[in-house]
Parts: sequence; structure tokens; C-alpha cells
Amino acid sequence: MDGESTMAGAPQSGEGSSSRSSSFEKGSQEYRLTVLEPEHHDDSDSSQLVVIGRESSDLRPDAATREPLLPTSSPIPSQNRPQELGKFSCSFSGIRTWIKGPVPPVEYRITPWLARWQTAPSRYIERLLPSTRARVSLLVAGIALWGVVFLTILHYSITGQEIPGYGTPVKLSCHARLWYNSTECGLDGEACRPFDNGGFAFRCPASCADAILLEPYVVGPAEYNYRSLVIGGSLQDNSTADISASFGNIGIYRGDSAICPAALHAGLISSQTGGCGVLRRTGEHNDYPSVSKNGVTSIGFASSFPLSFTFNTDSSERTSCRDQRWPLFTFSLITTTLLSLCTTSSAGFFASVYFIVYFQVALSSDPPYSPDYLEIVSTALGRFLPCAIVGWAIYHFAVRRTLAHNLPARWDQTVLWLGPCWVGALNTDTFDKIPISRLTPHDLQQQPGAIPALLIIVACLVLIVLTQALAFRNEGRLPQMLTVYGVFVAGIALLLSVPHMNLRIHHYILSLLFLPGTTLQTRPCLVYQGLLVGLFVNGIARWGFDSILQTGAALLEGAQLGSVLPVVGTPVVLGVSHIAFAVGRDALMNGTRGPLAGDGVSVLVNDVERYRGFWSDLVPGAGDVVVDGGNDTVAAAGVAAAGEGLFNWTRQTDGEDEYFRFAFVRLNALGGFWYEDFTKPGIWTREGDWVGWEEVEKDTVGDGAGDNGGER
Repeated sequence: MDGESTMAGAPQSGEGSSSRSSSFEKGSQEYRLTVLEPEHHDDSDSSQLVVIGRESSDLRPDAATREPLLPTSSPIPSQNRPQELGKFSCSFSGIRTWIKGPVPPVEYRITPWLARWQTAPSRYIERLLPSTRARVSLLVAGIALWGVVFLTILHYSITGQEIPGYGTPVKLSCHARLWYNSTECGLDGEACRPFDNGGFAFRCPASCADAILLEPYVVGPAEYNYRSLVIGGSLQDNSTADISASFGNIGIYRGDSAICPAALHAGLISSQTGGCGVLRRTGEHNDYPSVSKNGVTSIGFASSFPLSFTFNTDSSERTSCRDQRWPLFTFSLITTTLLSLCTTSSAGFFASVYFIVYFQVALSSDPPYSPDYLEIVSTALGRFLPCAIVGWAIYHFAVRRTLAHNLPARWDQTVLWLGPCWVGALNTDTFDKIPISRLTPHDLQQQPGAIPALLIIVACLVLIVLTQALAFRNEGRLPQMLTVYGVFVAGIALLLSVPHMNLRIHHYILSLLFLPGTTLQTRPCLVYQGLLVGLFVNGIARWGFDSILQTGAALLEGAQLGSVLPVVGTPVVLGVSHIAFAVGRDALMNGTRGPLAGDGVSVLVNDVERYRGFWSDLVPGAGDVVVDGGNDTVAAAGVAAAGEGLFNWTRQTDGEDEYFRFAFVRLNALGGFWYEDFTKPGIWTREGDWVGWEEVEKDTVGDGAGDNGGER
């Protein structure tokens, strides 16, 4: 004890100093330093000590372990990361503790591969332009240069193409038609004149091979869906010989065919680049055989129609008439790639890419349809300001976290964030290939492949949600995310409860809902976030801020209304050329008769409206009324019972089948009228026989009848 007290006391002489020196030398050989590792809270509640076999006098760092000589709280090795406090418990407190995550939480940070090479372009820019003002000026100049080149090419592609003798081509959408449907063209198609002796130059965009019907459309005795609306185009009928000889053997198409898919079917344009052509109306034609050409199979119709058309085949009309969306996209892709590699600020990167992607979509890749291109420019500028405001919110609440610390992994940012952003922005050419047109029960039931595709998408989303939830838990932010998405779910449930309205979650709304779940700096989050930003930009640039709640009529877009149908009895055939129908005033709904449902009746013959009349205009008789279908009235005593109307029809062309459909017409309070659903077609054969409504063989993809209601 005395010896120990002496060693602990103050030195008393020079010998003491010598003794201490000797003791230090001896101690330097006998004592080893230890590095205290952080405590591991395991079941034994003990901590580990790692002994490093080095002398304390050796102050050099250990090249093998790179461990510090003294205890430190610097980054903890991966094998020694914080672990859970205790075992998981199924109790409420245990679940709450598990949701809160580890203590302390782990912050995810992307460590770039080959970091020196990834940051080389941005470091070169910083050396070349050391001041922030100079770098901002260079960024603005780069975007301005992109704008000048982009608009120059775009302007030339719109105004620099003329077809001799026809002037500037009319800009069409892939769904544009001369005859939109029977109700819009009016009685005998008068609203869709001229039927012949008229031609014009037109221009089609790219990707028209993907322009298909999204609702059932009736052609003669059958209805079609999810295919191109091209009717006819064959030269098998001898009656087309004189016409087709002067137009290069293109063939004749029914007037309600989509023009651009018909031009693609005729080989006049390419789906990859679009093209121009000259359309000529050829008047009434009486046979449209089906034919497969250039990857498109047309629909056959073996009867007459008042409007037909064909195309000129002069190659000079198509010279340099191409859709410039893909060259412009390539230029925009190169520009944004350079900006991603050279920009040191995450805010500058996001703002510049957001600006370029928006105008690429709004003006070139997927613009809203308008025959006047200046109107498209006006629409794009009108939507940009609110889109930019939402873009700021997206950056502030989501992107800023993912690209935090001016993410040094430039190539990761370019490939994993910018690449998916362009994939989402080109939604028409990417995700529109998935067989889901709209997320509504009606569309999911009638579209082939929609339900399997939805199941695959849901499975992928569940997997992504689970992995993201675990990552947020590790960062200690899972409670915050659960609160955010709880508010989202409550809001959607509230919207679902609004009466007489339908919830429509557009893809721009889906992007906003999912973006908060991508606020981690991980490589998967770069992919998810870039894709969602691109989808948002596409949704606004193409469709605008459509409402999340829509009326049933707005969702139909030409579909069946689900309204009542008129009761039409079995007709009386009065020879090969005359037929009479008794049309009841009461309605038929789900096979059950109901009270009077309409103010009048409309009749389609061969998909053309041939009669439209109102009960108040009909001449009353002894409980009966007579409806003349534009022909000499046929005496048909006893056909119509009390309260029914009599529709008489005389065959227009001998040797053809004719197809009849009936619908109620309603008057609007402020004027005009509304068509209810049309019945399924019945066939009056060329031999004079009647094939009833239930006996017609369906040739369809999907449900429901074709020509549909609509307001006038």
C-alpha cells in the first residue's frame, strides 16, 4: 500500500524523475491499448472489446484495420450498426416500438461507384467557372439554346411543308374521322357533307397503329372494340375499279373510318414517322370487304353507306412530311443528359429537366389535339404556370431529400432518375401499351387482358410498398409516412362518399400520391421518383388538371349510357322492298316494360340516322300514330297497337342486307335533344327475311351495343 501511495504521489527528487522515465519505458512494452466498440444491447447486456496487438508507443495508423488509436463515434462499421432494443412483441407498445425503428436511426446515403469519374464533368465546370453566378448563367444559356433549336425545328416541321395544289396539310389526330357517329351527322348524314367531289391534304402524327377503339362500336350487324376503326379498303369489288384506277389501287374506305389508321392500312404513311397525303371523298358505295394490309385488318361491311373516301398515291405529296417528335426527343434527351452530368446543384438539375420535359411533351411528343398549332402553344403556356408551382412543391417535399447533398453520383442520377423520368413522360409510347385504358370497373371488365395486367401491377406495388416501408422504418420515418398516407386514404374515402359523382384517379394524381413514398436516397427511390415525376408532367401537359371527381356522362366518352330502350315488336315484312315496325312508347329496362321514357324516337338504318321524330309531332289516330321513314307510307293495318307508333321503310338498294336500330330521344329543358341508347341491330336480309335482335351473331371484343347516346 505504501508503495502504491508513493507512486500516486508527487515526485520528490531527481531520482523520482528517473524512476518515472524508467517506469514509462517499461510500461510502453507491457501495456496494450484497446478500442472500445459501441455497446451491443443484446440479451447478456454486455459489450465487446477488440484487442489490437500494437505497442502504445507506435503512433502510426494501422494499415490493415484502419481503426483509430483512441475510442471514437465516427461511422460505425456495417457489422456493428445499431440493433433492435429487445425482442419484437405483438403488444400495442411492442408494435409501436417496432414502427419507430432502430435507435439511433440509419440515414440512407448513395455511395457512388467510381466517384471521381462520376463527378469529373461537374468538377471541370466548377474549375472553369468558379463563381455561382457564372455557373447559373451557363445553365440559363444552355436552356435558352435548347429552346431556340427546339422551336426552330418544330416551326419548320409545321409550316415548312406544303403539298402542291392543296397547300398546308390539315393536322389530324390518330382518331380523326369524316363521320364521327350517326347521331352527330344528323338525318341522312347532312351535317357531314360533302359526300363526294371534295379533297384535302392531311398530316398524320406518328404511332397511329396504336389508335384503337376504347368503347364498343357497331358496324352493321356486329360490334367491335379494342381494334383500329378501319372499314373496307379492299379492291375485290368490281364497282371500285373505275375509282381505284385513278387513285393508284388504294381501295375504298367507309366514311366513318379513322383517316390516319386507314392511310396506314393503305401504305400511305408509316406508324414510326407519320406522314402526309391527300384524301378524296368518293360518295356512296355499297360494299366494303375486309382485308389485311400493312399490319392492319379492316372491318367488313356488306351494304351501302353515303360517304366513302380513298387516297392519292403521288409520292411527291409525302416528301419530307414526317413527324419530328423522335428527332426532337433525341435532342432533348441529349440536352438533359449533359445537364444531369454537369450540374452541381440538385435544384438547378430538377428545374432545368422539368422545364425541358414539359415542353417536349406539350409541344411535340404528346400534345393535346388541335388542328391549329398556335392553339396547342397557347394551351401549353396556359398549363405551365400551375404545373411549375406544383413542380416546386414536388422538389421541396420529395426530390430535395432524394437528391440531397447535391448527389455526387451523377451517373446514377442520370440513368436511374432521368431515364425513368423520360419513360414516364412518354406515357403514350410506354405505359399505354398496358391493356388498361382507365381504372374503372366498366373498362376493367370489358378490356381483354386488363384484369391480369392489373393483378401484376398490384403485386409489384405491394412489393415496392413493403420494401419502402422497411427502409422508412430504418430511417425512423415510418410513423410520419403512415400519418401522411392515412390522410390520403381518408381523403379518398371522403371523395368516394360524394353522391352522383365518380372518383377518377388520373395518372398525374397517382404520381402525387406516391411521391411522398420516394423521399429516401436509395437507388430504387431514384427510379421510382423519376418515373412518377415524368408521369405527372405527361398528365398535365397532355390532359391538364382534370378533376378527381367526374360525372357519369363525362366518364362515358361514347360508351353506352345504360338507359332504357324502346319496345320494338316483330316487324311485318310487306314483300322484298317494304317493312313496317311497331314502336312502343313504353320503355324496356332489363327485360321489363316501364312507363314512357322518351319524347320521341330515332331510327338508324345501315348506321345512318334515317328518322327522328317526337310524339307531339306525330299525327294521332285511333290510339295509333304513323311514322313515315322518308318513303311512301305502306298500308300496314293492325301492325301498331294502341299507344304505338308505326315506322314504315322502303328498301333503298336491292340485293343488300339492311340493319335497323332504335332509340328514344329526349328534349332538353334549354332546347336541343339527347339520344338514349340504341338497341342491338336487327337484319332485314336481301331475300326479305327478318333476323331478330336476339338472333344476330356477335363479332365483338367486349360488351354492350355500339352507336351510343350523346347530346346535340
